[in-house]
Amino acid sequence: MTYPDIIDDIRARAPKLRGRLLANQPLSDLTWFRVGGPAQVLFTPADEEDLGLLLAALDPGVPVTVIGLGSNLIVRDGGVPGVVVRLGGKAFGSVEIDGGSLRVGTAVPDMRLAKSAAEAGLDGLAFFRGIPGSVGGALRMNAGAHGGETTDVLVEARGVDRRGALRVFTHAEMGFAYRHSSAPDDVIFTSALFRGRPGDRAAIEAEMERVTAAREAAQPIRERTGGSTFKNPPGGKAWQLVDAAGCRGLTVGGAQVSEMHCNFLINRGGATAADIEGLGEEVRRRVRETSGVELHWEIKRIGIAA
Repeated sequence: MTYPDIIDDIRARAPKLRGRLLANQPLSDLTWFRVGGPAQVLFTPADEEDLGLLLAALDPGVPVTVIGLGSNLIVRDGGVPGVVVRLGGKAFGSVEIDGGSLRVGTAVPDMRLAKSAAEAGLDGLAFFRGIPGSVGGALRMNAGAHGGETTDVLVEARGVDRRGALRVFTHAEMGFAYRHSSAPDDVIFTSALFRGRPGDRAAIEAEMERVTAAREAAQPIRERTGGSTFKNPPGGKAWQLVDAAGCRGLTVGGAQVSEMHCNFLINRGGATAADIEGLGEEVRRRVRETSGVELHWEIKRIGIAA
């Protein structure tokens, strides 16, 4: 799949852009599944101001999609039309600690956030050690693990909307629910303010080791996977429903339901995005038939089919 090159038009609209623009850039290497087509344009902004400049200048008809570490993401085989924004570098990758607060860029991996808090003797954020994503994704989906959720420690989030305007959202304005935030979809988060509580560094690091050990023992983290595939239904566990439907080890093409943890899909090698998404839909169908429960995707799926 090759898209028309629209970079010249973007530069004409925003001649002062400092970030990097790449046409028809492959995205498969940026996702943990290692599948998917290209971005029509991949934009890496120099900083928050640069991001706002692009968004304000961009033709309203051009779609904008944000990706982070690609850990909870399927990019479909036809790629992603429009502009794909990926934050990185010092502008979005810093961690600043002031007393019990941490100001964190949204490109910071969740695991690094947990480590930084531990080193500062701040408790309450160790659960981030078990989340294989970045802070931006954690904000968007209220990411959680091992008894903790983003909503428990967030003070406020900062971002840029499609008009290029800077927005700040209080905790209440984020509208957190289970694996969900009701913040406007057009906002690209750029930083967040978290608050921890004083704790013993050794005890916090021991808790992080426990989280790491539990994750390694129960999840196929060394495979090409996308983390938990389906949200837990109210009062239940997605993996139990998948297992009861006889889907453990089920395959479609090069994709497989993990034998180790059946709420994980894996790329056994050579899988396409269509294989992985098709497998997920087959699992949903079988669970619906056997239990009457409608599973909902936790993994984000973007782009178009080939």
